[in-house]
Amino acid sequence: MKPIRNGVKGIIIENGRLLTIKLEDERGFWYALPGGGQEPGETLHEALRRECREEIGSEVIIRDLRFVRDYIGANHEFAFSDSEAHQVELMFLCDLREGTDPRSGDVPDEGQLGIEWLDLDRLDSYRLYPLGLRALIPRHGDPSVPVYVRDIS
Repeated sequence: MKPIRNGVKGIIIENGRLLTIKLEDERGFWYALPGGGQEPGETLHEALRRECREEIGSEVIIRDLRFVRDYIGANHEFAFSDSEAHQVELMFLCDLREGTDPRSGDVPDEGQLGIEWLDLDRLDSYRLYPLGLRALIPRHGDPSVPVYVRDIS
């Protein structure tokens, strides 16, 4: 198994919509929160700011840590290509810096088609990964929603 890696993700909500990156595979479109892996020497906030510049071409203001998730590749639908992966993902609420207009960044993820705003009240109709967050993100302010969400799919 590969070494455990830290990953950071941004939860950016405006006007009842969630900002995501849009990707496509043989089953169609799917979505993910902007973010990625922490590099040696970076703080979590530095990594998230870098990833947001690369993927959504935007500066962000990082707020509270909202969710922590283990991603153990062998347990998920992408196990055929990711079975050796184990990543601890830290998801922070973020705001776009004033005057920022998100777009595909200069260093998008492999396969990234662009960005897309998804309606919070329709998240369950999208392939937003991890799928288990579709029910939790709209309730991000509810103190009964756990911070540690385990190895959810």
